[in-house]
Amino acid sequence: MDKFLIQGGQKLEGEVRISGAKNAALPLLAAMILADSPIRISNMPNLRDVNTLVKLIAGLGVTIEYSGDTVTADTSTLNNQFAPYDLVKTMRASILVLGPLVARYGEAKVSLPGGCAIGSRPVDQHLKALEALGAHIEVENGYVHAKVDGRLKGGEVVFDMVTVGGTENILMAAALADGVTTIRNAAREPEITDLAQMLIKMGAQIEGLDTDTLVVTGVESLHGCDYAVVADRIETGSYLAAAAITGGRVKTTHTDPALLECVLDKFEEMGAEVTRGDDWIELDMQGKRPKAVSFQTLPHPDFPTDMQAQIMAVNAIGRGFATISETIFENRFMHVPELSRMGANIQVEGNDAVVTGVEQLSAAPVMATDLRASFSLVLAALAAEGETLIDRIYHIDRGYENIEAKLQGIGAKIKRVSG
Repeated sequence: MDKFLIQGGQKLEGEVRISGAKNAALPLLAAMILADSPIRISNMPNLRDVNTLVKLIAGLGVTIEYSGDTVTADTSTLNNQFAPYDLVKTMRASILVLGPLVARYGEAKVSLPGGCAIGSRPVDQHLKALEALGAHIEVENGYVHAKVDGRLKGGEVVFDMVTVGGTENILMAAALADGVTTIRNAAREPEITDLAQMLIKMGAQIEGLDTDTLVVTGVESLHGCDYAVVADRIETGSYLAAAAITGGRVKTTHTDPALLECVLDKFEEMGAEVTRGDDWIELDMQGKRPKAVSFQTLPHPDFPTDMQAQIMAVNAIGRGFATISETIFENRFMHVPELSRMGANIQVEGNDAVVTGVEQLSAAPVMATDLRASFSLVLAALAAEGETLIDRIYHIDRGYENIEAKLQGIGAKIKRVSG
């Protein structure tokens, strides 16, 4: 099993090219199923989850090719609507094929998904929404079996809680439903807007982008198109955090500052100099130790839960103390014991963590527990004195493309080792 060996103490400086967003790429891949003519998506990040979903779609009979940063697909060869457990078990996003398959082919059988163990993320909201459009759903033996006679019917969908995946699934399904679907309490993440924009380019009729109410007027068919995945705002924030924790200066390119304003505000509160351009962001810590900052994770456009672990790591060496409240997932402080092994002073009570900054972290063997927690350990290792060994880094490969090459390019001493 691969591990990272990181020698800390290097001030990171240079440029990092940001990849396409993992959280946008996966629903865009699922949406390919809706196209009745060839479709092409570029700026696709080379990630484990992307490769898994491409295999899953190929297993449906779709002619799909992944070359360089581009995926092309032709659904005319699709011959089954079954997504098996052996592919679905590693990633939650596999449930996103459910809506498109039912909408276009009238039936789907998809295994209940796996993914990061960061708390309860039930798919009941997905299923309730599909039922509101007329789907008949049974869950048995670990599989969701959904069917509809004819086409799905437009209807009113009200989510009990904000759900990104649920919003994406029903948005895709509604695009081919008969009539108008109103989705209330919809998630507002940029990745959902990205999906909606691709669907519109395919011929869908969607109103209310960037709001919590989406109105979809179903059409009889959707055609293929050329589309590019939006920049990864979480990868952007993660590399800016690497500059902040090492007192360095890093410029992220091929990204969009508008997607990350809430996080950039926190970096400025830490004392960093943040400069923005049309498609780049530079953070200069000017060799200073950052100030610890408090925040609360909330649905977009507020502070993203996917940046919580990274900013906690920066806070760990910050001046003063800060309180972090995690309101999205109830089990997303699993990185705390590992950071504590490296000398961080963090007290957890329920969904709150109080971080009292220390001047210096120290190297220790640690273990990654989920995708974003993995990067927080990388950050801590970059700032720590000595050589840190991070185990179970397969988590990080699910969401960060070429991480060691990108970090090496800005001065980090990091290498991947086996065993």
